[in-house]
Amino acid sequence: MSIFINGSPTREFIPKKGLNKGNHLTSFLFLIAVEGLLGVSRTTVEKDLVESLEIGNKLVKVNMLQYANDTLFFCKANIKSVFNIKVMLN
Repeated sequence: MSIFINGSPTREFIPKKGLNKGNHLTSFLFLIAVEGLLGVSRTTVEKDLVESLEIGNKLVKVNMLQYANDTLFFCKANIKSVFNIKVMLN
């Protein structure tokens, strides 16, 4: 495993300790990861890499919904959008 610092990966290391499910830090780490995913998702939509769905009479654009620890991605059914969501998740 490695992490990015200022856009560059560190050398590989083996994680030796983790957090238990009941640990209060687990929620904070989850929120940090979710914020990063949200930022990448917004960027893909802004750059027209993913076409959002338009829902309802007011045509509200939706591309991602999150509830608790579940995340759902929505996009128009085309190869470009699906491929770019896959790239975003990698």
